[in-house]
Amino acid sequence: MKGIIITATGILVLCMIILGAACSRAPTPTPTPATMTTVSLTPLEQARAKIKHVVIIMQENRSFDSYFGTFPGADGIPMENGVPTVCSPDPLTNQCVAPYHDPSLLNAGGPHAMEDVTNCINGGKMDGFVALQREACKTAPSPDCGRVTDMPDVMGYHDAREIPNYWNYAREFVLQDRMFAPARSWSLPIHLFTVSGWSAVCTTLGDPMSCVNELMFPNFPPDVGQKQPDGTAKRPIYAWTDITYLLHKENVSWAYYVAEGTEPECEDPTEPCIPSLTLPGPPGPGTPGIWNPLPWFDTVRENDELGNIPTLSHFYEAARTGTLPAVSWIAPDGYSSEHPYWQSAISNGESYVTSLINTIMEGPEWDSTAIFLVWDDWGGFYDHVIPPQVDENGYGLRVPGLLISPYAKKGYIDHQVLSFDAYLKFIEDLFLNGQRLDPQTDGRPDPRPTVRENTPGLGDLLNEFDFSQPARPPVILPAYPPPGPLPG
Repeated sequence: MKGIIITATGILVLCMIILGAACSRAPTPTPTPATMTTVSLTPLEQARAKIKHVVIIMQENRSFDSYFGTFPGADGIPMENGVPTVCSPDPLTNQCVAPYHDPSLLNAGGPHAMEDVTNCINGGKMDGFVALQREACKTAPSPDCGRVTDMPDVMGYHDAREIPNYWNYAREFVLQDRMFAPARSWSLPIHLFTVSGWSAVCTTLGDPMSCVNELMFPNFPPDVGQKQPDGTAKRPIYAWTDITYLLHKENVSWAYYVAEGTEPECEDPTEPCIPSLTLPGPPGPGTPGIWNPLPWFDTVRENDELGNIPTLSHFYEAARTGTLPAVSWIAPDGYSSEHPYWQSAISNGESYVTSLINTIMEGPEWDSTAIFLVWDDWGGFYDHVIPPQVDENGYGLRVPGLLISPYAKKGYIDHQVLSFDAYLKFIEDLFLNGQRLDPQTDGRPDPRPTVRENTPGLGDLLNEFDFSQPARPPVILPAYPPPGPLPG
């Protein structure tokens, strides 16, 4: 047998050959832009890469507890062994009325003006709801007051049996159980806050510094406001700065979609007739001016952007054809609003909202859209959470809020403190490089008392997204759903 002789030099060469072979079999990859993941990006950078459209759907007058007070895992109605441990005194019966399941699709609701917020909160007892509804039905009865003679429906709550789609959205996407109305007031001031972070009364067109804080009686739109001596409508003055001013400066597209209808006060044939509704009374064919304040902002008119307030048919067309603007707001008509008093059945509103969401989901831009669904104020309905006091204007009572997006965390309940100011903050961070509606920096100073987007403690909507997941498929729901299952 012949021997094999390996010298020290041979051993070294052999090791080098072996190590080289090993290295050639498993080279260390070099990161390239094509192989880099989004892990190295901040949540905001990921959002900017994936979210190109923000849609805010605004409904009317429901509290969080009235819609999601028994939703599993949410901060809902306090209970022990399924029995509510809270109640609201009834001056008519001298009983204390506890929250109860209300199967009715029509509700009367209660007063919801500025002073009513204080009365509902009642020094932190959160028990003034029934007394306010009793007084309202005595002095200004609605068509639905007859239903609440025995059981005041401000203490009633709904669940998947009445609003199955809303509960399905909460199960599939994100439910916000600390969403507060931005102001301690009613619809018009809150809609002003939604688009501008403030509610004020102004004396001079084109002069933001002529505006002063006003939470109850800002200038009313023509369909509900004062008339001139000749009988024509008096134009409101909204001279302070709204978010469309910043969007316009940065060439960011926007639209505020309203229901079809006509406004009889539109006498000027050179101006578009903004759909509206004369109040008080039953709902008409269009969106009330109190839910559609943008046509009267100086900035919208100065920037020639009245055309950005189109009718709802334009939304459906844009969603179907992939031409949604970067920022959209959608305001309902009375029939679809879920507003109590006007006999607006909650099933009407749910069907309308479902049609909006389905259209986005079935369109080409679902994969790049974040939908926020919210209700503007509490409508007099019971809620047990004391609102934080962030400044002289708010917050108001809790309202339902949902995020629906292909990148929303699945079945997530967001416990952050939020208000509609968080929508402004999200839009500004996403599309405006973080510029705020701040008189010191936005180039159009006004005397607003607070830069609401910078309020300490305001939550960040980015926390509701998971951009590491692939875009989730649409969840198409029936527009007229059967009652949904309750959690076992």
